[in-house]
Parts: sequence; structure tokens; C-alpha cells
Amino acid sequence: MLDDRVRAVLARLEEEDAREREEGVAREQRARQVARTTGQFLFSLVAPQTDCEVLEIGGSRGYSTIWLAAGVRYLGGRVLSLEHDPAKVDAWQRNIADAGLDQWAELVPGDAFETLPAIDDVFDVVFLDAEKEQYEELFQLARGKLEPAALIVADNVLSHADPLAGYSRARQADRTLESVTVPLDRGLELSVVLRDSA
Repeated sequence: MLDDRVRAVLARLEEEDAREREEGVAREQRARQVARTTGQFLFSLVAPQTDCEVLEIGGSRGYSTIWLAAGVRYLGGRVLSLEHDPAKVDAWQRNIADAGLDQWAELVPGDAFETLPAIDDVFDVVFLDAEKEQYEELFQLARGKLEPAALIVADNVLSHADPLAGYSRARQADRTLESVTVPLDRGLELSVVLRDSA
């Protein structure tokens, strides 16, 4: 839930992100976190679900993780977040602890192409916010961990339309999914699993 600890960490991360953008910090070193309204949207997707299991691919410093974990705290569940950058892994751990969400969020450090196949679990929601040229392969790795009624949310599909237009087209052409592009902030592709993939 959005208590004072959660709100304080979110506000601090928003200030850090704005300052780094203003100072022209290199893209690779910035948090590259979602917009606040996208965070609120993610929160609203998971908060009403009972025992919601969330997989986040690309945790960065934990901004979106905090929105997701604060949401699953209402009716139970957890967020499993994947992040490979050691500096961001350290920041993620500090920020989740500061927000008081350690019980609802867990980090798996390392390359998602190695860690994701080793995860033996089924998820209700997947949030995909990694390197854009890797979306398709990461989606395929996550797809086997989803059952009907699961939801995949991919960020940046409009802000990075050049690499990601193909991702959206592939999801919308997939008869095992119902997929729609939502023009919120940088663009989200929402894909609901209708049935298991062939």
C-alpha cells in the first residue's frame, strides 16, 4: 500500500531521475525508470488481484518494483525482479528496504537470459522494461511461465517505435493473445494470454 515510507522513496527517486536527466547523465547510468503515471497504472493492475505473482524484467533501481510491490501488498503476492547492472542491483536493494517492501519483492541479479530460464514459477503479470532490442527474445523466455489470463505489459512501445513496432505487431497477430497498445506515457503493449502457446 502507499504508506509514507513508500511515497517518500518514490518522491526521492523521481527527484533523482529528473536531476540526472537535467544534468545530462549518460543514458546507461541513469535509472531510466517509468513515468509516475505508468507506475500508478502498474499499481492499479496488481492491487486488486489476490496472491498476484509478478515478474519484472528490468528492475533498475526499483522505482517500478516499488509500485508493483506496494500493489501486491494489499491482497498478497510478490514481485520477482531481474536486473543485471551491479550498481543498480545495490540501489534496488536499498530502495526496496527503505520503502519497507522487502517481504513483497525479491531481486534476482544477473543476465536475464541466464536467470529467467532457471526460474521455475508461474506468473500472473509480467512487466517487460529491458533493452529494447531484446524484448522479443525475453518475451519468448517468459511466455512459458504464463497461463491463460496472465498479462504481459511491455513499456516504451511508442517512444521506441523503431525497434518495438515489430514487437507490438507480433503480439497483436498472435491468436493465443489479446493485445492492445495503450498510449500512456512512453506507450505500453498489454497482452492477455488466452490459451497456452502451441
